[in-house]
Amino acid sequence: MDTPTLLPVIFLALMGLSMLAYVVLDGYDLGVGLLMPLAGGREQDTMVASIGPFWDANETWLVLGVGLLLIAFPKAQGVVLGALYLPVALMLIGLILRGVAFDFRVKARAAHQPAWNRLFSIGSLLASLAQGWMLGRYITGFAEGAGPTLFAAVITLALPAAYALLGATWLIMKTDGALQVRAVRWARLTWPGLVLGVGLISVVTPWVSEAVRQRWFSMPGLLALLPIPLMSAFSLLGLRALLNSHRVLGKQCWLPFVLVVLVFVMAALGLAYSLYPDIVPGRLSVWQAAAATESLQVILAGSVVSVPAIVVYTAFVYRIFHGKATALRYA
Repeated sequence: MDTPTLLPVIFLALMGLSMLAYVVLDGYDLGVGLLMPLAGGREQDTMVASIGPFWDANETWLVLGVGLLLIAFPKAQGVVLGALYLPVALMLIGLILRGVAFDFRVKARAAHQPAWNRLFSIGSLLASLAQGWMLGRYITGFAEGAGPTLFAAVITLALPAAYALLGATWLIMKTDGALQVRAVRWARLTWPGLVLGVGLISVVTPWVSEAVRQRWFSMPGLLALLPIPLMSAFSLLGLRALLNSHRVLGKQCWLPFVLVVLVFVMAALGLAYSLYPDIVPGRLSVWQAAAATESLQVILAGSVVSVPAIVVYTAFVYRIFHGKATALRYA
């Protein structure tokens, strides 16, 4: 590929990786927020402590992904954000609620702390529901009608359940004792939500697009796609079996989280395989939506500095605060 052809593809891949990193990393702390009403006061403190060092770094990936959409694909951002203006606003409100509640719950008086905990959970739920609606609408290419709307509504409910499963497996890995046992039970209850979401996306994506159907069900495309559903099914079944084993409370406590992350990665790969080269399904290709080549070259120079910095910072935070969660303290 020449430079004008290659640069948009590079930024599409970078934007996709950023959004996947956000969904996985911020997904588990959204999930922890969704699960907080099911726990007691001391357990809630431990749950917040398990995500405390990481949640700011996690949301950096959302800023990066949206920023790349805005500056590298200006035509696409007009279509996408125009169609999703309200859910984007609701998501931001939810994230702001989470941030405020996270800081104030620790310094609030004991009588006020439950209210901040509820706001933290409400913000997590609002952000998760908004992201589910946006995902459902995006996959259908913002099509109108009862079918696409119903699909988006189901994904709106399935994504918070998937986040809750991700959060539960995070708690299995980061906690011990009674809370770890409860997290295993929460994971079992939310496992069907991830299965439902992945299954629906797998069915609806080829249904709404003739091009996707041809790519999925013709050779050699079928052979290229086949490892994705097989790996997803293996991970989901392995996760369910592991949640029924006592070994999940011991040295294998990290494995459920890894298996859920693997399902998310496989779903992202399947979606990317299905939609490429469109950045707005059925409406705009990556080259039609891209900024001028000269602009992309300038953006690339900035990305060469900023993206590695974000990766190093994120890796550093996770390295420093690895292991089981301890009490969250503020200076």
